[in-house]
Amino acid sequence: MRPNLLILGGTTEARHLCKAVAAAGLQGTVSMAGRVERPAPQELPMRVGGFGGADGLAGYLRKASITHIVDATHPFAAQMSVNAIEAAALTGVPLIALTRVPWRAQADDHWTHVAGIDAAVAALDGPAQRVMLAVGRMHLPAFAANPQHSYVLRLVDAPDGPLGFPDAQVIVDRGPFTVGNDRALLQKHDIELVVSKNAGGTGAQAKLIAARDLGLPVLMIDRPAIPQRAEAHSIEAVMHWLDHAGTDLGV
Repeated sequence: MRPNLLILGGTTEARHLCKAVAAAGLQGTVSMAGRVERPAPQELPMRVGGFGGADGLAGYLRKASITHIVDATHPFAAQMSVNAIEAAALTGVPLIALTRVPWRAQADDHWTHVAGIDAAVAALDGPAQRVMLAVGRMHLPAFAANPQHSYVLRLVDAPDGPLGFPDAQVIVDRGPFTVGNDRALLQKHDIELVVSKNAGGTGAQAKLIAARDLGLPVLMIDRPAIPQRAEAHSIEAVMHWLDHAGTDLGV
């Protein structure tokens, strides 16, 4: 059967995978959650919006005659990943996750690990600091519980309303970022603490290397737990899986 892919996207890796799939002459659709106002151009047809949970996704897989699912969502899009696992089980459609290897602290890093967004908010309940808050727009409201800090917020899209922070500067930019630019940003704003989700990959790692160079502490939010699934960490591995999924060579 000729593959007809559903790529759950929203990441740089998903965009590169779409390009590889299109170059190979394969059929597929990339699905975006719709949280970004200006999604990056894709090489495959795009749909935007949710499916209505695992059952809704299973219905879409059947209706669209999807043969393979690649979950290339952000490592913190846990609910979408869980829905994909359940929908794959309901329909028998093979699934693999294209995910980034998590970041790991190096010898000169000063990381404090927390288990989630709520734990990160609790960890900021202290004296005022100048904080680079790199958690994405979706999670910003939770941090308004700590208005004592001066925040630098880097977002893909400009906010469409008040963010609830008395002292915050918004920088609208899209990665990948460079170490030199992030070092300059941290210095310009006299940042004392970097708060980051452990997204992994290289596109957003620059701020962590810059923090290491400057001796700054990092509050690292660990990834949510995802049920066991087949995973790949490269486009090449996913393309190989597409050649063999459903056979005794499958992942």
